Amino acid sequence: MAPVPPWILYVDMDAFYVSCELADHPELRGRPVIVGQEPTDRPTRAVVLSASYEARPFGVHSAQPVHEAARRCPDAVWIPPDFEKYERRSQEVMSWLEKRFGSVLPQSIDEAMVTVAAPDTRVLAEVAHGAQSDLAHDLGLPSSWGGAPSGVVAKIASDVAKPNGVRIVDGSQIAEFLAPMSVRAIPGIGPKSAERLARLGIVTIADLGGRRRREIRELLGAWGADLVDLARGTIPPFRDAPVSGPVSRSVDRTFPVDEGALPALEASVRELARDLHRSVTKEGLRFGAVGIGLRWSDFQRTQRVRALPGSTSSLDALETAAIRLVRELYGEEHRGLGRDVRTVTVRVERLARESGRQARLDRYVEVGPDPHDGPE
Repeated sequence: MAPVPPWILYVDMDAFYVSCELADHPELRGRPVIVGQEPTDRPTRAVVLSASYEARPFGVHSAQPVHEAARRCPDAVWIPPDFEKYERRSQEVMSWLEKRFGSVLPQSIDEAMVTVAAPDTRVLAEVAHGAQSDLAHDLGLPSSWGGAPSGVVAKIASDVAKPNGVRIVDGSQIAEFLAPMSVRAIPGIGPKSAERLARLGIVTIADLGGRRRREIRELLGAWGADLVDLARGTIPPFRDAPVSGPVSRSVDRTFPVDEGALPALEASVRELARDLHRSVTKEGLRFGAVGIGLRWSDFQRTQRVRALPGSTSSLDALETAAIRLVRELYGEEHRGLGRDVRTVTVRVERLARESGRQARLDRYVEVGPDPHDGPE
């Protein structure tokens, strides 16, 4: 009997911060609700952290200045953020998924991947719909689900399914499913990469699939060839369970006052890199990629990952890559937008045991920079 193929289900909680508040305040359901610092007459750089789907037709969205949101939706109910609550509810979601599926790979506070063995898309859709319904019943939180043989396609499918939907993409449908979408639909393609592609006349994913792998690799780096494969629907299927081995480790620091000086950021990155190195070497791990994440003063987040020439446990390699990345992000983002940094994160990926083979995740986690506008 042929083995049942594994699929990825990507779970994305809908308007997560708002949903957490509505679970505590059901009387607000159906009304436009905004999580964020309610604007006053005083100047502020505060932004919307999450908006209910009832607020969005007014043009309210995450990362929007609060004064603009209040002007667009004057009848909105404003709720100040409670990050301890959101972290607690996130842990409840991850624990629920682990009990349901046996393993879970968190992607952010409100997103995760799980693997499912299903004979076809019909059965996979049944699994997703059932889990979606049970999750809402048990935790009172709505979610959108995407399913595909690949994590990156499942992620995009979950975006298409919003809000509170399910979208399953068979391996033979990947190219057709992705073709009409903007290249910005691909996780990791930010404004700068999209602009560079647009100069070559590449606007949609179909445009991307029609170009040579070498051409895009020269433009965007090594992951450019993977993007062409994705656009053509030839991305390989997910073969290993997400938690079959160590996947990544990270440490972070939130500054008491938003930090705008590069030397101070570099000093923090070096200290975090040393702490992280001690942790992973104590576990007997090597790493093949280094990442930096910056959460800015307006709560938007920028991330970038850099592959190393090979798997290593070198502190020097970790520090050198991390410092290079923070300089790149600081130069591109801070100088352009003038934002200071709230939190800095140092991360290592592609982990392997010192004596074992490198852990495999999915090519989704290998896709370059990943600007993120906050939980939605």
